[in-house]
Amino acid sequence: MAARETQGAAAGGEEDCEGNHSEAGGVSYEDSKDCILEPLSLPESPGGTTALEGSPSVPCIFCEEHFPMDEQDKLLKHMIIEHKLVIADVKLVADFQRYILYWRKRFTEQPITDFCSVIRINSTAPLEEQDNYFLLCDVLPEDRLLREELQKQRLKEILEQQQQERNDNNFHGICMFCNEEFFGNRSVLLNHMAREHAFNIGLPDNIVNCNEFLCTLQKKLDNLQCLYCEKTFRDKNTLKDHMRKKQHRRINPKNREYDRFYVINYLELGKSWEEVQLEDDRELLDHQEDDWSDWEERPDSAVCLFCEKQAETIEKLCVHMEDAHEFDLLKIKSELGLNFYQQVKLVNFIRRQIHQCRCYGCHVKFKSKAELRTHMEEAKHTSLLPERKTWDQPEYYFPTYENDTLLCTLSDSESDLTAQEQNGNITIISEDTSKLHALKQSSILNQLLLQEGLKN
Repeated sequence: MAARETQGAAAGGEEDCEGNHSEAGGVSYEDSKDCILEPLSLPESPGGTTALEGSPSVPCIFCEEHFPMDEQDKLLKHMIIEHKLVIADVKLVADFQRYILYWRKRFTEQPITDFCSVIRINSTAPLEEQDNYFLLCDVLPEDRLLREELQKQRLKEILEQQQQERNDNNFHGICMFCNEEFFGNRSVLLNHMAREHAFNIGLPDNIVNCNEFLCTLQKKLDNLQCLYCEKTFRDKNTLKDHMRKKQHRRINPKNREYDRFYVINYLELGKSWEEVQLEDDRELLDHQEDDWSDWEERPDSAVCLFCEKQAETIEKLCVHMEDAHEFDLLKIKSELGLNFYQQVKLVNFIRRQIHQCRCYGCHVKFKSKAELRTHMEEAKHTSLLPERKTWDQPEYYFPTYENDTLLCTLSDSESDLTAQEQNGNITIISEDTSKLHALKQSSILNQLLLQEGLKN
């Protein structure tokens, strides 16, 4: 439910973790109350977003705090911490500023409970430790209608801007590769770069805010950054040779920064150009052969719970965790009789503790993941799980990392079902024996016995 504009901290680095630290290198579990308030992602291919300068500010829905548009994640974090408000599916909001201003006005007219679902956390704790959070989402018809209207308005503005650029013959631009100047329509420059330099960013009619797009690309080149792999080089000649030899004269398709420059990304609420294109491709696939024998799909890799090691199967990952960290996930699953959902909660619990640099065995917090890993391996705390009630909580249904492939590899097995039967967890419904005499008279067994007697 998180927006792609709010970038979480990656799991792969050894960066220091924020928080208070004691002089001995750690603080107690009780002294530190950590919250994960942004979506996190495990390491992936290069990509990223860059905020635009001079963006307007957005006020908090409840107070007078203001945040720049390019710091939208800070506003969302502020509303969660200070006002306990969670906005679902922020990425589906076409105009975040107008959306916030609308609800800022509505919350002054009616109580928040008239619009939001109430989520109670720590429900099993004493009453004074329980807390309520408020979820604002499109389940509310008013919120859904608002999001749709903002999407329509944004699409209208984008189409008007695109039409204006298509008809504009006063365009002036310079080629990023040969510095040749072009006047007239934007298509002249775009077609030149595609034809002469094999740099194609798409058909001119599919692009909007072309000047801003070209400036963004030019700025990356001025910073000696490759447009595709986004690595930085020491000088311009090295960058030029790299892009030519590696055939990197194209933009990175996974960089969401470019989405706003393509009209297709504004067509449907919450759908990127990849999703829209996938729907179109399905129609073409109906007319093609089903022979995909030569297709080799690259499998997704799952990341270790304690380090950055990746493996293509859960079996290989479990072997690594047992050998390197003395953590046997399959054994723990078997001994504790964990079903699929309990495995999910356990994995998410461990992920969160490791992200917060806290040992779940002794509750001591460290400055970095490297220090934590050394401590847990030396103290044999990787296999020292806390009591079930600590991690078997509803809050751990939600993944710590949005792209945690390990969760997709977990499953119930036949042995799980056998264990449930042995533990008596399978409900058996008995027959109604209150009318035993009538049951004997009408039983089909009587007819079978009669037929058998006649045969003999």
